[in-house]
Amino acid sequence: MSTQSEVERPATKLVVVVDETLAIGPAVNAATVLGLAVGARLTESLGADGKDASGGVHLGLNTHPVPVVTAGREQLRELHRKSTERPDLLVVGFNEVARQARVYEDYLATLAETPAEDIDYAGVAVFGPRNRVTALTKRFPLL
Repeated sequence: MSTQSEVERPATKLVVVVDETLAIGPAVNAATVLGLAVGARLTESLGADGKDASGGVHLGLNTHPVPVVTAGREQLRELHRKSTERPDLLVVGFNEVARQARVYEDYLATLAETPAEDIDYAGVAVFGPRNRVTALTKRFPLL
């Protein structure tokens, strides 16, 4: 028998991992870019709108907790590689090619000329089955 105080953990998990060397402004920017990219792909995770006691409407939020953790550059590259090998995971990488570009088309053109082994990541977001995401990200400290 369950009580109201028990909270059922979702079967899926979302973790955002940012480069530990980034200053707080660029780290927050990386997490935001990743959150927007993942959120656009996970429309079913949007919660219902709510009303406060005064009748004001508050638009629905993501229903998943979103821990933001940090990792080194090589760890980010490895996380991206390992995560993209798993078809059950949604992986979004915010790479340095994108971060340095000022126009999206320039990013795409430069990316097309950059080998995968030369791509550094400002951050990586991973979404999927809780146990798989936890196994890949549990060693990273919170931002």
